[in-house]
Amino acid sequence: MTIRVLLADDQAMIRASLRIILEDQPDITVVAEAGDGVEAIEQARRTRPDVCLVDIQMPRLDGIEVARALADAPPRVVMVTTFDLDEYVYGALRCGAAGFVLKDAGPRLLVEAVRAAYTGDALISPSITLRLLRHLTERGARTGARVPAHPLTARETEIVRAIGRGRTNQEIADQLFISLSTVKGYVSGIMAKLGLRNRVEIVAWAWENGMTNTG
Repeated sequence: MTIRVLLADDQAMIRASLRIILEDQPDITVVAEAGDGVEAIEQARRTRPDVCLVDIQMPRLDGIEVARALADAPPRVVMVTTFDLDEYVYGALRCGAAGFVLKDAGPRLLVEAVRAAYTGDALISPSITLRLLRHLTERGARTGARVPAHPLTARETEIVRAIGRGRTNQEIADQLFISLSTVKGYVSGIMAKLGLRNRVEIVAWAWENGMTNTG
């Protein structure tokens, strides 16, 4: 299937460059563009894309507000920005963004982020991943572990650990010798138990609760 993408950036030249990169792929098409946050939300609700690529700093509403507004809507939001400030990254992911990619990360990573978001996975630029995870670990140590209302089963715990270590659904399926659809079912159940909205929030929860230790 073709992945339908919305581009939101206040610079027309950036939008044009992103469109060229994405539409060079046989499975991706750009269905709408927006020059500010308000327009991005309106276009997303009107065209119902699969993935929205959203800049952090935009007029009227910033990218974090766009991610928050679309958190319960079909599009998955991936942040594309020149800024990798920790508060931007953490704020975006906490608001439901399904990825965070720097504009200088290169075309390949951008395309991978779109495909990952479309399949329910998430991609964060490698240059900020370690800082982000270190922040989550420190935050978890300060606030203490959050105990879910309904305890995770042994299998669910195993899957949460794998997600926290960056494994994709397919890699988890191969590792545990179960089907991809079974993994997706577990992920949905985990989100329901933990009160989380997406896979990125599972990663955050796993790191905050010390579930990614390899020892």
